[in-house]
Amino acid sequence: MRRRQSHDGRGDEGGSAVAGEQSVAVGGVPRLAVFLFPSEMVFYAEQRSSHRRVLTLYNPYSFSLSFKMWCTAPSFYRVVEAEGNIRAKSCVDLVVRHLDVSPRNWGRRDRFRMEVRGGGQVGRREIWAELRGGQEEEEQRGGQQRAPPRPTSQLLPTQAHLPACTAVRSASQWAVCVAVAVLCVTVLMLPLHTDSNSLVPRWLHVSTNQKLVCAYTLGLVTMVFLR
Repeated sequence: MRRRQSHDGRGDEGGSAVAGEQSVAVGGVPRLAVFLFPSEMVFYAEQRSSHRRVLTLYNPYSFSLSFKMWCTAPSFYRVVEAEGNIRAKSCVDLVVRHLDVSPRNWGRRDRFRMEVRGGGQVGRREIWAELRGGQEEEEQRGGQQRAPPRPTSQLLPTQAHLPACTAVRSASQWAVCVAVAVLCVTVLMLPLHTDSNSLVPRWLHVSTNQKLVCAYTLGLVTMVFLR
């Protein structure tokens, strides 16, 4: 059963809450891959709707997972459902809200670390959060006129996949996105293999993994539409 609670964090500002690399096993325990999306959060000070971001944590495994979110600056963020459990073949949304968007914090970058445990294994995944001035639309309009700043840390996540999402402009590409979205919604509405009482033909039944893939794909397509 999923628990929802408000988590302000209790780590110190120095960053000890996120110490350790995500690729290193904890105490000799095998490492578990963590499926957390998106890989970076950007907040815009003058766009109120962007002060709230949603992270989705997926559990594609056959066993349940327990999770906990850590942050290097807990006083600047509030995370809804920062700690809890996920059933097998399921997912959970974590709402992250920025609490201080004043100009003195513009350009500030903080790290979040997701730690999961299950099946006798431990996994970690780190993502970045950044507060920027202005609005998202203004940055997109001026994005072609100014070069992006060089990363100042080796831990900065890769941005190589972002241009492919923001470059969808032609009518044919939009048509493909719409078709993919309709297909994903259709698959999500189909019954599972375990549902024997459905009126839908047996060959149209899908698995839980297929529904998870379609849900993830639909989320990516939705992000393209929103941009």
